[in-house]
Amino acid sequence: MADRYVDRVALVTGAASGIGEATARLLAAEGGRVVIADYGEERGRAVADSLGDAAVFAHCDVTVESEVAAACDLAIREFGRLDGAFANAGIVGAAGPIAETPMDDFDATMAVLSRGVFCTTKHAARVMIEAGNGGSIAVTSSIAGVQGGLGPHVYAMAKTSVIGLARSAASELQHHRIRVNAVAPGNVPTGMTAHVMTGDADDVDAAAERMQQISPLRVSSPADIAEAVLFFFSDAGSWVTGQCLVVDGGQTAAPPMTGTWSGSRMVVAR
Repeated sequence: MADRYVDRVALVTGAASGIGEATARLLAAEGGRVVIADYGEERGRAVADSLGDAAVFAHCDVTVESEVAAACDLAIREFGRLDGAFANAGIVGAAGPIAETPMDDFDATMAVLSRGVFCTTKHAARVMIEAGNGGSIAVTSSIAGVQGGLGPHVYAMAKTSVIGLARSAASELQHHRIRVNAVAPGNVPTGMTAHVMTGDADDVDAAAERMQQISPLRVSSPADIAEAVLFFFSDAGSWVTGQCLVVDGGQTAAPPMTGTWSGSRMVVAR
């Protein structure tokens, strides 16, 4: 298929790489146009240029409200509308024992992962309400936001908070025919996860090999998350709002069993 987002326009933050880039490329491939919003000027412009007339770049640090507002307004100025917004920009941020976490690191992490998502949702909603055509907003959470022990403390706190925002905003914005949902990725091989797992942001292949051991279904891809976002944005998801879709190959709900059979029973060891 190549027509699931025809004549629609989306904003994607953190679109210069990883999940954001995969989502932007999928939306464009499905007939849409995209605002590539990222603070990485060189990579962001390269992604936008590669998509031709289907994309435009906006320098956007999601911790700066005026830049987020300008990126949303750019969609209207360049393409005449804004149908979808994916609040995806993220970092790992503060890590380590909670008793040793500097509060400056806490604040910097929350500024991107929580405040930035709020700000993107705020201004996307503003533009959509003004246009009066409805719309769909998706925010990136994480499996660290639905289960303990899967990410650093501040990261987990922020990723939990955006699920709450999606539910709360969905309750308000449904009156404007605007839907808001969260997607919670599992371990997806990107530069960010590669840096965490291997110490080298460019060694995505090594990260993918390790992830295969977590979910034996297959190696994950940023495209898996992009498809979830497209579902929320497309007509297929038009009656879905206030939800969190976990896309993790079963890591949180169905970790693989190990054990031996004894007659008709399996003796399970996890």
